[in-house]
Amino acid sequence: MTPSESDPGDQPFTPDEVAALHAAVPPDAADAIDDATWRDLLLPHYAETLAPGTSIFGRQVLDRDLRGGADDEAVAARRARIEALLDDPAQLDALRRALACLRQADVDVATLLFADAQPVRPDWVGRLFWLPVLLAASIAAALLVSPLGWLGVGVAMYFLVMVHMRYQDRIGRWTRTLRALQMLLRACSLLDGSGSAQAAPFTGRGAPAGRLSRSLDRSLQAASGVPGIAVARDYADWFAAADVRHYYRTLDLVFGQRDFLRECYRLCAGLEADVALARHLRDRQGWCWATRTRTGPRTLAIEGGAHPLLDEARGLSVALDGKGAFLSGQNGVGKSTFLRMLGLNLVVARAFGFCYARSASLPALPVVASMQNEDSLLGGQSLYVAELARARSLLARARGEQPVVCLVDEIFRGTNHEESVSAATAVVDELARHALVVVSSHNLVLGALLAHALAPWRIVRGADGLAMEPGVLGRTNGVALLADHGFDAAVQRKAEQVAGWLARQRRSDAEANLLAP
Repeated sequence: MTPSESDPGDQPFTPDEVAALHAAVPPDAADAIDDATWRDLLLPHYAETLAPGTSIFGRQVLDRDLRGGADDEAVAARRARIEALLDDPAQLDALRRALACLRQADVDVATLLFADAQPVRPDWVGRLFWLPVLLAASIAAALLVSPLGWLGVGVAMYFLVMVHMRYQDRIGRWTRTLRALQMLLRACSLLDGSGSAQAAPFTGRGAPAGRLSRSLDRSLQAASGVPGIAVARDYADWFAAADVRHYYRTLDLVFGQRDFLRECYRLCAGLEADVALARHLRDRQGWCWATRTRTGPRTLAIEGGAHPLLDEARGLSVALDGKGAFLSGQNGVGKSTFLRMLGLNLVVARAFGFCYARSASLPALPVVASMQNEDSLLGGQSLYVAELARARSLLARARGEQPVVCLVDEIFRGTNHEESVSAATAVVDELARHALVVVSSHNLVLGALLAHALAPWRIVRGADGLAMEPGVLGRTNGVALLADHGFDAAVQRKAEQVAGWLARQRRSDAEANLLAP
């Protein structure tokens, strides 16, 4: 296998193809990031920033680790490998070049290697060789003995054409699959004996990888550059079912060598994921290795945490010990961004060991989030019903055996103020009994009602930009924004009168402290 030296470019894989390894070898359900949280934390977009110049193999490992996390031993080993690559840029670039052939793979093979069962081989495949024999004999009989021989030609051609047409699409996909497997085997051959410390696990795999790759080729395909060979191969497919016989022969070979191919996949995909992460960190500022908290699942601290998808984002800091957090702030100040920043850093630290902050001590726990609930027009589901369904799933995860971190943005905004406060207080109080919870809301009365379970924090805008500080926001700016957006003084004055009355009500409600233990 000698691919061209030009950059093959990044193949356009679907999210399902990238997630195929996670689906084929799923982690425990209690450890996995669910699909709603995956979307809410913008993890699909983040994963793309890790993957430029990375094949589907490396992308699948990155996706699996982000979704399922990694234990302490695996994270420590990955940190050592990445630090070695960052300390040796020449080795990093050499490994990237050796792995470049993987980018020519344009299909997923993780499902084949880790999940699929071998298809049953039909009995008639072993008798296929009789069809070209019948065809040749019938042609000879028609020319030399009797025109009735053309009946045999017709019968043979009918079955040959039917077999070819039935298997044409399947063989086309299988040819691409074999090409992807051969790219894995080629990478193993290139890395065997490369002298790189990172490539030590490949030692001794080059020769068997080369033999297996050659065995997956068709004899006519190996000489495809010779004039007339492509035509001869087509004739062999139509008149001798050579492609069908090759399909079943290589199918047996792949499943017979699946353990070896799986190991090649693990080594190549894991190394490529390390290379992708090292290249990502080499080109970034403002990241650190995170410490895994040992004092309990309700303790975390992050200093100068930023979201990697935002340019020039100002870092925010928070420390929680024993309690979750109630987050308040003016409209547009960045409460949702803070929750996404915290959630993404928790996910990345659990998977890879680093995060985007000056320093961090984070629990290695799954994150569940509720941030983008919407009406469902076709499903006839209101926003509030969607919020209730999502809150129920969060509560089920929180009550499970595995501790989790719950992030909730603008809880229960799909109903009136009184019902929103009532439902939010009850649900968040129950969540906080089982999990570390960070919730944001414009319903500031929640800060007082949940003070026994959630520490109050607010995002404020100062002369130096945004900052986090303890306490609940004194007053939101929704009324003040009326004037900024063209409403006249009469509307502004009426809104301020109602806001003042509601503020007095909130102070009275806060004294109730209803749910404190």
